[in-house]
Amino acid sequence: MVYAVVRAGGRQEKVEVGTIVTLDRIAAGDDGTVQLAPVLLVDGETVTHAAADLAGVMVTAEVLGDLRGKKIIIQKFKSKTGYKKRQGHRQELTRVRVTAIG
Repeated sequence: MVYAVVRAGGRQEKVEVGTIVTLDRIAAGDDGTVQLAPVLLVDGETVTHAAADLAGVMVTAEVLGDLRGKKIIIQKFKSKTGYKKRQGHRQELTRVRVTAIG
């Protein structure tokens, strides 16, 4: 069983070949793929986490599409002053499928 832990958008995701992951918005290359930097690689019984060993390893993923996340409502209120503020936010996301680890 081969899997990797990759750094993507300030978080770490455990991925295998064929895994579909939703990440913060990433710009795809001309061929529609992105490269993700691994933090940890598990290949059967072997665990690789040294930066020098991981320098040659790349995780390749194809971009399936861009989307936006669920709307988050931010509300602020202070009593007796009449202060009210309401703001919304939708995070821009990218859905990718991991095609190769190596």
